[in-house]
Amino acid sequence: MVRRYVDALEKLPGQRVDPATVEGCSQLKPDNYLLAWHTPFNEKGSGFGAATKAMCVGMRYWQPGRLETLLEVSVECGRMTHNHPTGFLGSLCTALFASYAVQGKRLEQWGRDMLRTVPLAEEYCKRTIRHLAEYQEHWFYFEAKWQFYLEERKISEDTENEASFPDRYDAEERDKTYRKWSSEGRGGRRGHDAPMIAYDALLGAKGSWTELCRRAMFHGGESGATGAIAGCLFGLLHGLDAVPAGLYRALEHREELRRLGEVLYRRSTEEK
Repeated sequence: MVRRYVDALEKLPGQRVDPATVEGCSQLKPDNYLLAWHTPFNEKGSGFGAATKAMCVGMRYWQPGRLETLLEVSVECGRMTHNHPTGFLGSLCTALFASYAVQGKRLEQWGRDMLRTVPLAEEYCKRTIRHLAEYQEHWFYFEAKWQFYLEERKISEDTENEASFPDRYDAEERDKTYRKWSSEGRGGRRGHDAPMIAYDALLGAKGSWTELCRRAMFHGGESGATGAIAGCLFGLLHGLDAVPAGLYRALEHREELRRLGEVLYRRSTEEK
């Protein structure tokens, strides 16, 4: 994975790359087997970049019996570039959400089950004995923000309730809400609120691609990050039939993406 990260970064000179990802990749050591993916703790590594690229980990290890592997791979690929709990827990979050989508788990259950997995990630980090002192200072922020969100939507308990939304929840109100969830007044900027906005959009869209776009892709924050996460999860839940064909008919790298998707599906279903 380290080699892939470094290769990809070198081949994308014309693309707008997340600065935290660039900084993280510059510290990777593809020729050092023991320390290849060990990067320093990063006070600025709490951004959305790790969360936006981990859905494929959940698609690869989607079976409930592979939870431990999903956890380890998503945490490690997250902290390679975003070595901060808010950053790499976002990576775990989107990987878990992708696995839940493939499993067919009820959407309102995703947030609760994800929070129950976070303590396992903490135990894993303790076993690897890296940056624990720095992690502990920031660890509970992610959990606290998500607990607050689930309570706000009235889905924090094990009930059959649907998510509760305000009577007035237009674009202006959504922007206010997204800013409230953020840590710096820009919705989707961090590893906790980028998946949160995507998840909120899925809950509110109820299978409508147009409504998903309104909620996840058209807002005043990091709509590229929240839209990427929401679009991936929507595709896993509903397939491409619900998406206008004009949006993907001439997609850049379409055939390569299709090939990779087929390999990913085959590897995840054939695994012993």
